[in-house]
Amino acid sequence: MDKYDIIVIGGGPAGLTAALYGLRAGKKVLVLEGKVIGGQIVNALDVQNYPGVPSVSGVELTTNMYKQVQNFGGEVRFERATKIEVEKGVEQAPKSTVEGSESASKADSRSISVITDGGKYNASAVILATGAENRKLGLAREEEMVGKGVSYCATCDGNFFGGKDVAVIGGGNTALEDAVYLSPLASKVYLVHRRDEFRGDATNVEKVKACDNIELVLKANATEILGEKKVEGLRVKYDDGTERVLEVSGIFFAVGYIPQNQEFADVVELDEAGYIKTDDGVHTSCPGVYVAGDARAKDLKQLTTAVSDGSIAATVAIHEME
Repeated sequence: MDKYDIIVIGGGPAGLTAALYGLRAGKKVLVLEGKVIGGQIVNALDVQNYPGVPSVSGVELTTNMYKQVQNFGGEVRFERATKIEVEKGVEQAPKSTVEGSESASKADSRSISVITDGGKYNASAVILATGAENRKLGLAREEEMVGKGVSYCATCDGNFFGGKDVAVIGGGNTALEDAVYLSPLASKVYLVHRRDEFRGDATNVEKVKACDNIELVLKANATEILGEKKVEGLRVKYDDGTERVLEVSGIFFAVGYIPQNQEFADVVELDEAGYIKTDDGVHTSCPGVYVAGDARAKDLKQLTTAVSDGSIAATVAIHEME
């Protein structure tokens, strides 16, 4: 069984960045990806909020990241990681900053195995960059219309709907915040929620009510996306059985995320929503296992925060194995 310095689980921006930083530090790195390289960002037809890159597709951006990892000698295997095994007796390395003033345990004092659907691999450190998937509402053609008016990220795609009417679906803080974010960009924002009260914080509810162009569509369920080649409307059905068509160009789904961490719940501590707990954004509850990107509990899930997490996680892992 080959021994790696670092195994990165997940081939999205956080994982690829972690791999790149590990490789540039001269470490032997393996990236494991069970689906496709790129993660959620591959669904973005046009990324305009990545500093220094005015416009690029998610596929092109992550393909370039993938090529960088390959150019530095990184190994990528398309296998789904199903289990992590930590050698008994491995002690927690002291937490440290990137600059690091404390000495950490040596690499050879750690032995962590990752089991996949294709093999078993050993490393001194593992970085979990498993990400989170947007929770789907389950409407017909919902996934088909992604990039054609359907979005799961207001801060990513809101700028494309300047001066247009849009709808936000959801009742939690994300939906409330998305509606407020879209308010100065869009001509009108419909906030569709199946109940008559929101699950989000009262302060966010007040912010929504303070926006003149946000209309609350309560006790209503979205039932149909209208439009053939692009979104042209959203049909909703109220609890009393009446229906209404909202003439919108964009529909933002904000019904939650599904973190991809359950298979590692016996190794790292998760919060109630399934995200990996971390006190400092890097260390998990398991020695030698780090986290980066949307897999961890954090407020802002963006491309820029993912690559930031990846670089920090790799740098800390490298420091603590030297």
